[in-house]
Amino acid sequence: MVHAIRIHEQGGPDVLRWEEIEVGEPGPGQARIRQTAVGLNYIDTYHRSGAYKLPSFPAILGTAATGVVEAVGPDVTTLKAGDRVGYAPLIGAYAEARLVPVDRLVPLPSWMDEQATAAMLLQGLTAQYLLRSTYAVQPGDTILVQAAAGGVGLLLCQWAKHLGATVIGTVGSDEKAELAKAHGCDHAIVYTREDFVARVKDLTDGQGVPVVYDGVGKTTFLKGLDCLRPRGLMALFGAASGAPEPFDLGLLASKGSLYVTRPTLYTYVAKREDLMGAAADLFDAVKAGGVSIKVNQSFPLRDTAAAHRALEARETTGSTVLLP
Repeated sequence: MVHAIRIHEQGGPDVLRWEEIEVGEPGPGQARIRQTAVGLNYIDTYHRSGAYKLPSFPAILGTAATGVVEAVGPDVTTLKAGDRVGYAPLIGAYAEARLVPVDRLVPLPSWMDEQATAAMLLQGLTAQYLLRSTYAVQPGDTILVQAAAGGVGLLLCQWAKHLGATVIGTVGSDEKAELAKAHGCDHAIVYTREDFVARVKDLTDGQGVPVVYDGVGKTTFLKGLDCLRPRGLMALFGAASGAPEPFDLGLLASKGSLYVTRPTLYTYVAKREDLMGAAADLFDAVKAGGVSIKVNQSFPLRDTAAAHRALEARETTGSTVLLP
């Protein structure tokens, strides 16, 4: 028997329970993983609250972790006991141990720290598809990152800077502005006291940016459209403030034939080869120094409710891990 954080219904952080579960032997195509670190990601709060529906209860939340292979199924030849691995996105990570499909596991390079990898794997793969696939950032581009001091935001700033872009970011405080600047953000706009649309237009000589990466949603979406140049792309990858209100698609025409996409990591890494390619790209960026990972907070796995409260209150910066 091992412990896991489970929910029996969706709701606030109080629905998170520390309970015993049984993990069996791995079957065909599976590995049993003893987990060493679990990433805390905002999507976990959506699964907990009911913003994203779950198929059944009780449910184990969490979408990313690292660990050590304890055993593999009878047909598995690509991994063995003792291998260090990580995975994302795959729900069920809030546990001391679990069974995982082998085709969802990414072997870790020997130089990658397990806590740092758990903290950044979901967010790093998200940054990878946004910067490399959703809109392929080029040297000389100027981009806008909403919530630049958040987990994904800090990775977007660093990686975009490494790719040769000028990065404009919005943040909620002077402290977060300094954090964003330390991670590659050229211009940090404190949106609580500055009009970020006017500032973006000023910084781009009135032209606007080719892409806005928005993980905030409701409070920033429409203003973000005003930051785009004609035929620019709004990449809405999250909704920390809630989903944007429905709007008339004619607005996209009147604002310059704009594009809007609502991408998810699940789609971009659905195939094994896409997952491995994205992970290799991410690990290469880390090794080259283009992306550095700092775990700013850690909580015992049994205290996941406190971690959720801190995350939703925007009391965290950068990456957070839960330790089994």
